[in-house]
Amino acid sequence: MTCEFDYLVIGSGIAGMSFALKVAAKGGKVALVCKTSLDEANTALAQGGVASVTNLEVDDFEKHIHDTMVAGDWLSDPKAVEKVVTNAPEQIRQLLQWGVDFDKKEDGTFDLHREGGHSEFRILHHADNTGYEIQQSLIRAVRSNPNITVFEHHFAVEIITQHHLGKIVTRRTPDITCYGAYVLNLETGSVDKFLARVTLMATGGVGAVYTTTTNPLVATGDGIAMVYRAKGTVSDMEFIQFHPTALYHPGDRPSFLITEAMRGYGAVLRNLKGEEFMQNYDPRLSLAPRDIVARAIDSEMKMHGDDHVYLDVTHKDPEETKKHFPNIYAKCLSLGIDITKDYIPVAPAAHYLCGGIKVDTNGESSIHRLYAVGECSCTGLHGGNRLASNSLIEAVVYADAAAKHALTHAHSYELRHDVPDWNDEGTRHPEEMVLITQSIKEVGQIMSAYVGIVRSNLRLDRAWNRLDILYEETERLFKCSKASREICELRNIINVGYLIMRQAKERHESRGLHYTLDYPPAPSQHRTI
Repeated sequence: MTCEFDYLVIGSGIAGMSFALKVAAKGGKVALVCKTSLDEANTALAQGGVASVTNLEVDDFEKHIHDTMVAGDWLSDPKAVEKVVTNAPEQIRQLLQWGVDFDKKEDGTFDLHREGGHSEFRILHHADNTGYEIQQSLIRAVRSNPNITVFEHHFAVEIITQHHLGKIVTRRTPDITCYGAYVLNLETGSVDKFLARVTLMATGGVGAVYTTTTNPLVATGDGIAMVYRAKGTVSDMEFIQFHPTALYHPGDRPSFLITEAMRGYGAVLRNLKGEEFMQNYDPRLSLAPRDIVARAIDSEMKMHGDDHVYLDVTHKDPEETKKHFPNIYAKCLSLGIDITKDYIPVAPAAHYLCGGIKVDTNGESSIHRLYAVGECSCTGLHGGNRLASNSLIEAVVYADAAAKHALTHAHSYELRHDVPDWNDEGTRHPEEMVLITQSIKEVGQIMSAYVGIVRSNLRLDRAWNRLDILYEETERLFKCSKASREICELRNIINVGYLIMRQAKERHESRGLHYTLDYPPAPSQHRTI
């Protein structure tokens, strides 16, 4: 089957849906493809909120820019930082128009939170489930828009370029162009052609590459892997943010997130002896940026041989705690932990990718007619480390920029009708699914053990050797198998694991989220606000 649209959007988080709504508002016909359902995206799990300067009496753009640069270890692109920070208030207004309900005080002003790395209170939120509130509001807007056709349970396998028209495409080919994507219908098993004037990649992060993650299990880096295989530019993959405080409950995947806002609220970290320890690592204590806190927790766990530490909020007013964090309170209570009386067991988990598909200020990738927005993109905003709550605002600001640029140019792009159908002649369904499931487990173990919070050349070399074997096995299996979600996801996480590991090997310094024992940071590199 061949489907033709003006815009093909792959992914259904805040980035994909806000782009879809903006181009659809101008009359464009949009296909919104997601591999499960509309509500399964990282956006829905974002608890903390959205960072934006709104209280001009105490806050300003310069402060937000400075906080972002400091958190990013001065690797952030100043243009990207300025773009996101200065455009944030306008996009907050847009979210409000789409029905997003941010918490307000009795006087009608926003009830702002402060999170680690921020010098002011500037986090807009909806209780402790901001992302869910945004996701549900956008879903309602998308569902009611007649110009958007939603394709749930559809999995993008490959983007279509000149490669599929018989041209040899290399990383040096100057005019690689995207004409759409081959998409697997998970209900029928057929791989269909989706042709489009413009394609947007909004497939989210890569957390599922690791054994322990706060991401939904759909976060297998599909968009990044597809663009890499299509010879597009992928950058900064070594910068994986591990959330320092995921709820420690063995067997949970994904791990439940204990939001950073709880530390902003006054919670303190303690080791299993009940002792505070952040004073040994950073003067900002529990409000230090995530990379510092995650390494501090990792260090405490390794030093004492423990598998978690504690987050203590018992000194705060119980009713206030319940009011601010109702979902966390309910989740912990279901496990027999009353957070108003008991310490919360926490441990770091893979949380956010700061790198991804390299894009310009319009959100366009190195491949013509292909845009990337949200966590799968690398705008340059985050640099070496993402400042808390900058991700959702980055997604809507760049979705807006991509929509404006695409709307200006899409009418001049022609659909390619000479794209061949997907060829799966001679393939069969894998006889033993265990081959795939076991390989997925192995990738998670390799990445967690050797390419985690603390790295070394020896660990990265070992990861390289192990991943290389899995890559060869998987490519052989893929070539003789019918396309399935399982084999495609395995292929993608191996590609993504390789990119993280290779780009980590190429960075001969400890910077931001990339910490290696072979290049320890010099004392002068320790920067504070």
